[in-house]
Amino acid sequence: MTSRLSALRGRYPLRLRRRPVAWHSQRPTWRDARPSVIAEALKRARARPSGNWYVVGAARDVGGGRPLARTVGGREIVVWRDARGKPVAGPGICPHLGAPLSKSPVRCGTLICHWHGLALDGTPCAGWEPLPVHDDGVLVWVRLDDVGGEPGTPAPAVPRRPPASVSVAAVYTGVGVCEPEDVVANRLDPWHGAWFHPYSFVDLTVVGTPGRAAAPADGGGARGAEEDGRGDDREGDDREGGDGEGDDGFTVDVSFKVARRLVVPVRAVFTAPGPRTVVMRITEGEGRGSVVETHATPLGPDPQGRPRTAVVEAVVAVSDRPGFAAVRRAAPLLRPLMRAAAGRLWRDDLAYAERRWALRSTGRFPG
Repeated sequence: MTSRLSALRGRYPLRLRRRPVAWHSQRPTWRDARPSVIAEALKRARARPSGNWYVVGAARDVGGGRPLARTVGGREIVVWRDARGKPVAGPGICPHLGAPLSKSPVRCGTLICHWHGLALDGTPCAGWEPLPVHDDGVLVWVRLDDVGGEPGTPAPAVPRRPPASVSVAAVYTGVGVCEPEDVVANRLDPWHGAWFHPYSFVDLTVVGTPGRAAAPADGGGARGAEEDGRGDDREGDDREGGDGEGDDGFTVDVSFKVARRLVVPVRAVFTAPGPRTVVMRITEGEGRGSVVETHATPLGPDPQGRPRTAVVEAVVAVSDRPGFAAVRRAAPLLRPLMRAAAGRLWRDDLAYAERRWALRSTGRFPG
């Protein structure tokens, strides 16, 4: 009977919560969310090298008749694809008379300035110099050595992801009045999840913090969840969160809310492999191996002189269930839903980050 029950639980990832807990009756997490733990994790993240690479946007957004335009560290940047489909990046200001190249068309892989017709094919021309660019298949990165001020590297450190052939990826972008560290600090505080996002998360427990290993998962996800009937045949690095940070991560048992009492329990690990990146990886439960990458890109000051930061979040979902093949075929319909779900969370989390920056900038942030 036990083996049969385990098999059934392995087939059906959803769990019906027997006793829903009202939001105000949750166990408080403020004692566990020690400011010093979050601050030290943030300090270590900021000390890690980035190679001066900044995420610009989704790889899918590069192509077509217009360049992808961003401002990174106060610099106007344009990215497009040449005639071979390779990404090209460079300054977004025409070196002739300062036209905004973001408004110029791309024809046959050549960016043509709409003021006087200067044609840019990705090679140096009339004072315009290309920038190092990297397309990892999901995101596009640009290297800005004068902005980062670090030794540059040939390519960015891209977090491990499920293979594109078996996964579905979607990218959300939002902008807030804050600095990258405020975005990273938000992600390094997993204790706020069920309190601040009750529409998405329930039964959240942080079971491991940097320097304190998590106990083995109870079955396939959140504490108290039903076991999913599958053994862990992954390598230890994957269970710990990977990305070269060992045990310097936050391990969370949490249930994603599907309906009022219907949830999907998982175990997830948050790590910060770079100063502007936080990676959440599902290590147990439904969607094991799925990744959420949060990248914080500084844009430059707004008209009031306040810093602005873009949150570029890549959600790469995978499942070993046979039905996921059909889900992948419906990826064009699924991606907008994935972006909407990320956007709902970030409407709240950007308010969190903006509040943190406002308090820091006036010397009122606690601690």
